[in-house]
Amino acid sequence: MARRHHYKRRSKDEFELDVTTFLNLMVVLIPFLLITAVFSRLTIIELDLPSTAGGATSSDAGFRIEVIVREPGIEISNGKSIIASIPKKDDEFDLQTLSDFMVELKQEYPDHDEASVLMEARIPYDYLIQVMDVVRSVELPVEKDEPLEGEDPMDSTEQYELFALFADISVGDAP
Repeated sequence: MARRHHYKRRSKDEFELDVTTFLNLMVVLIPFLLITAVFSRLTIIELDLPSTAGGATSSDAGFRIEVIVREPGIEISNGKSIIASIPKKDDEFDLQTLSDFMVELKQEYPDHDEASVLMEARIPYDYLIQVMDVVRSVELPVEKDEPLEGEDPMDSTEQYELFALFADISVGDAP
């Protein structure tokens, strides 16, 4: 007679997957990622790298603004020769003089929107950002015609407005 083995059937334990903690994480993480994605998009500036390849020419083909940041100071070039040199003041770049000169250039060439910012390798990155901000726009005081209701007419606080100078900026290494 053949022996039959009777195996005790094992009851399979059924496990439930607990996803409560994962869902809690997603409820917090998704809004956080959405909020930070919107704010990070606001801080992006699109730049062009200067190239030697021929492209579309600007309205005044003989004029190209180049702001060259060197260790002794800032030089402003028209693409062929240096038209201004701004030395450092107290071991800092004189950004106010640069801003004044950019305003003068914009008054001379109102249709010109392109500029190049060229930096030497030893200059800190923070100065690149500061010079780009000065070349792109300027804050000028705005005169108020009439005071608003409830505002003191003798209030001496000036209001400033941001004006665009050269919005199309290219960055590169100084020659």
